[in-house]
Amino acid sequence: MNPSTTETRTIPLSASDINAAASRLGGVISETPLQYNERLSLATGAEVWLKREDLQPVRSYKIRGAYNLIAQLTETERAAGVIAASAGNHGQGVAMACAKLGIRGRIFVPSTTPRQKRERMRHFGGDIVELVVTGDSYDDAYAAARAASQETGAILVSAFDDPRTIAGQGTVAKEIVEQLGREPDRMVIPVGGGGLVAGCLVWLHEYSPRTKVIAVEPSGAACLAAALDAGRPTTLRSINTFVDGAAVRRAGDLTFAIADRYQPKLVSVREGAICTEMLQLYQTEGIVAEPAGALASASLRRYPPQPGEVVVVIVSGGNNDVSRYAEIIERSLVFEGHKHYFLVNFPQEPGALRRFLNDVLGPDDDITHFEYVKRSDREMGPALVGLELGDPASLPDLLARLERSPISAERVDPDSPFYRFLI
Repeated sequence: MNPSTTETRTIPLSASDINAAASRLGGVISETPLQYNERLSLATGAEVWLKREDLQPVRSYKIRGAYNLIAQLTETERAAGVIAASAGNHGQGVAMACAKLGIRGRIFVPSTTPRQKRERMRHFGGDIVELVVTGDSYDDAYAAARAASQETGAILVSAFDDPRTIAGQGTVAKEIVEQLGREPDRMVIPVGGGGLVAGCLVWLHEYSPRTKVIAVEPSGAACLAAALDAGRPTTLRSINTFVDGAAVRRAGDLTFAIADRYQPKLVSVREGAICTEMLQLYQTEGIVAEPAGALASASLRRYPPQPGEVVVVIVSGGNNDVSRYAEIIERSLVFEGHKHYFLVNFPQEPGALRRFLNDVLGPDDDITHFEYVKRSDREMGPALVGLELGDPASLPDLLARLERSPISAERVDPDSPFYRFLI
């Protein structure tokens, strides 16, 4: 990591701004529950609490920053209207704030924004908010929103890179410490553009300095880590948009400056691990978390806290489209080693598939995907075969049986571009 570039730079945000934001948000947001989590506590040996920001009216913490910014606009600024870019959750917060304050708004979202989030934005904004779909990522939508703001004079409501937005997000930390009644040993915070972690860092630095902050990014969009490594915000050449609520190519200038000053511990989590945690949250706690909402708790498996520590994990959002669960299950099975794909060349003769079943598959293994192309002018017919193993540890035995079999096969690497056609 490069030496800090913000040791002497003035940060236009203080804990008092966050305290003022908390007063401003009174009666607008919910004081979401702080819940002890037995599953994660038993798994880590720590005392793990979940801060349930998925239970906000817009099902994410984003209402805190959006409302705090919009509520401070002057009458002239309100008359000009507002513009925002969002992957979904910030847009809902903007839409709700516009409706409550009577301010017209336009929200630009990328085409990757799940339908459920688009519908919720329309629900909260009603006739006062217009939704514009453009580009393939949050950054594309942001570029379009910024251009529209410059052209029309409407106020750009940043999702994370404005001190008023960051102050609103930082009220989560204030609320946590007040609910817990003590300083947590560590706070585990999901990161997209960095607004939530930046606000929490500022408030905790003054009121809970013993708390260690763990900033968690999806491995396919780790823009804050890239910024801290480079010594400045840098644009990632490509990102994985699966964790749509945290799929940002470039960290904010101000969020970077705050992170650079207070140096949280940055970790990243693979998308498959996030899917596994989403399923655990649903099956064990009955929590419907979106990918970004499960991001922080998914990190505990790879980066566990110390036994006995008091740990607060922020469940940042619950805007998950149920139509995505088939993909979530598939990604989890692949990550956990249960699911594997092979390109198998079957001899075009009777009994070839039966020999594969008898000689290669284990007693608890199952074929879950089979696509076969029969060629009348060839001796071999290729097939794409998906196998689900009863025990992931049995993979070496399966590969050994496959090696001994006269049937030739090639395992499809989960990191290969070909996997995009499968999940």
